[in-house]
Amino acid sequence: MPKENIKDTVARRIDGGGGDARETEGSPQPSAPDAAAGPKPKVALLAAYAFSSEGLPVEVKIFRRGDFVPRYEITIPGIAEGTKLILETKLKGELVTEVKLDISEILDPKKYDEVKAKFLDAAKKILKRNFPTLPPEKMDVLAVFLLQKTLGLGEMEALLSDDQLEEVTVNNAREPVWIYHKKFGWCKTNLRLKNEELVYDYASMIARKVGRQINILNPTLDAHLPSGDRVNATLFPISSFGNTITIRKFSRNPWTITSFLKSKTVTTDVAALIWLCMQNELSLLVTGGTGSGKTSFLNAMAGLIPANQRIITIEDTRELTLPSFLHWVPMTVREANPEGKGEVTMLDLMVNALRQRPDRILVGEIRRQREAEVMFEAMHTGHSVYSTLHADNAEQTISRLTNPPINIPHEMLDALSGIVVTFRHRRFNIRRVLEFAEVTKKGESNVIYRWDLKSDKMKAVSRMATLVETLSLYSGMSDKEIEDDIEEKMGVLDWMVKRGYDDVDQVGQIVSNYYLSTEDVIDAVKKGKSWDFRSQSGINV
Repeated sequence: MPKENIKDTVARRIDGGGGDARETEGSPQPSAPDAAAGPKPKVALLAAYAFSSEGLPVEVKIFRRGDFVPRYEITIPGIAEGTKLILETKLKGELVTEVKLDISEILDPKKYDEVKAKFLDAAKKILKRNFPTLPPEKMDVLAVFLLQKTLGLGEMEALLSDDQLEEVTVNNAREPVWIYHKKFGWCKTNLRLKNEELVYDYASMIARKVGRQINILNPTLDAHLPSGDRVNATLFPISSFGNTITIRKFSRNPWTITSFLKSKTVTTDVAALIWLCMQNELSLLVTGGTGSGKTSFLNAMAGLIPANQRIITIEDTRELTLPSFLHWVPMTVREANPEGKGEVTMLDLMVNALRQRPDRILVGEIRRQREAEVMFEAMHTGHSVYSTLHADNAEQTISRLTNPPINIPHEMLDALSGIVVTFRHRRFNIRRVLEFAEVTKKGESNVIYRWDLKSDKMKAVSRMATLVETLSLYSGMSDKEIEDDIEEKMGVLDWMVKRGYDDVDQVGQIVSNYYLSTEDVIDAVKKGKSWDFRSQSGINV
């Protein structure tokens, strides 16, 4: 009987069958019954869904089976293990040889899409040459898989395309890849990098794309992918168990104030009060612990800024995404090159921003004294400034600001009007606004709203004093008019949530129209009408 050609075998498997992205070892396999083994662990399917990774179909199942954490299994239907072997061992080398590119083109982030298109075209030609009978749709799937193996992070690329994930981590080559799921928290995946060299290769590739190096002399890396995802990497023996990669995913669908209302992160009355502060150009600070959602909430607040104002954002890495029609100039810091030259610090950008006639300044995070001094100086000179800070509550925020290393005098804090404290409850896997506090004339915090864990509700714990005076000063409204305005904004927010308006441009357009023609928005709210987003003039239908 003649031997079957290996290419024919691969083509037959592609046409007929699946396969999945299984880990190289450790996948649970069925075994023969064993009376002494005891009962088998129960398997509970928690979720199942599908998505596309650059055109590559991906299926996910999340289940719990005899472990402390859920299992996240990812499958790429239509690509068998034998097919993957051919793609990785033979065709990947052909692809690299086929595409003639200068190294500077590959490393230039601005040419990333152009380079990717060239590799994709070349991948399809190679596949057609090797598998001439493949259907076009199968050809497209294999071309994307080959592209991700050549230019990207291999099968980890699929994880980066899952909008339900916040974090993707590699602890070493012996453990499976871990992910942090928005609903289920930390999960083990069925992916595993084959050796420590591959972990290093991925970290080194990321470093080269941003003009950095990671090696034995520079064993740590802080960088970001072209997609905006933030990457941290460490090498053994700095990380004792092996080389690591941690990827914090950049939100493809930016958080808006209505998104937070739908997830019960914030209540309507607190959101309306924050909106009133934003409308009247009062400076606010968002604080909280690591992963509590500070930057996401800052992003949501930015959507409440009027469209006729100039906004400057300053960040370590790009995370903020504002409505596309705003007058917005985003700026990011730059680290020094290997020779120690070319660094642009956050302080440099803050000083520079003040010369660009900004109406609003958003700062990713305040860490040092000089940055805080410039920020508060900007507040005192009439600029509205919004930033984030690591602190667990309003009282601790004041303490952090007024003690080393930041060490701002109490007298300067009166330029800050309010503090929003975000909180992440790890046991229940929820995020909430823990406190909203005003800052008094003496530079102390007065908590107005505080979240109650038992009832999962935000409760008023004291009356506004300084904030009412400030709002009255800048808006000319009486106490009763301030209360009525908050009620009106609560109605608009509830209407947006009910209508499902949680896209960053949708929320931004309604808010800007509210400033431009309040009557039109209120009329739509009262009559329960939809909003016409075809025109920025906001004609409701």
